[in-house]
Amino acid sequence: MAGVLVIGTLVSTLASSGGGSSSGASAGPRYRITVPQTLAGGEYKLAKDISQQAGQAVPHDGANEHGVKAAGGQYSSGTKSLVMLGLYGVIDDPETTVDHSMRGMTSDGKTEVAVAGKEFTPSGGGDSLTCGVDVRTEMGQKVTLPFCIWADSTTSGNVVETDASELSKDPRSVNLQEFADKVGKIRDEVRKPLG
Repeated sequence: MAGVLVIGTLVSTLASSGGGSSSGASAGPRYRITVPQTLAGGEYKLAKDISQQAGQAVPHDGANEHGVKAAGGQYSSGTKSLVMLGLYGVIDDPETTVDHSMRGMTSDGKTEVAVAGKEFTPSGGGDSLTCGVDVRTEMGQKVTLPFCIWADSTTSGNVVETDASELSKDPRSVNLQEFADKVGKIRDEVRKPLG
């Protein structure tokens, strides 16, 4: 149930990141986003590939993204549900993509920012991630949604997790550095060189 909420939130995020058109960067894509059977070193197992659903919601060419394809999956680990949704193609301005993603997550009228997104560097290394916590109200139930987003010149990704055993966890109690460390691993697992 919580995983389905998250998918809806993330797919609306992708739909909001398009619009307009421009010439695009001259260098082609270097990476693609994959949907592996497991994530975070085997901690999460793939429950559903949502690439097709996401692909239908994404404009392939927008003001900031060009030749874009979507890939994503819903994963589970015990009471936890994790959704990874990525785009790959040409991204002119990664910061704009991150901003659009964060705005898109709260554009449904049911989701609000509980802990504003800020940058974290995964302890395993790699580029920084923007992580925060949103709270979505569904049928009177508040659901705490920690998220991390990244974007570079050829990929962007959004990872959101819920835990059925503590859906209404205090957003300020979420350890975002720990979550960023996990998403840093996930980024390494899903982002693969083209060719």
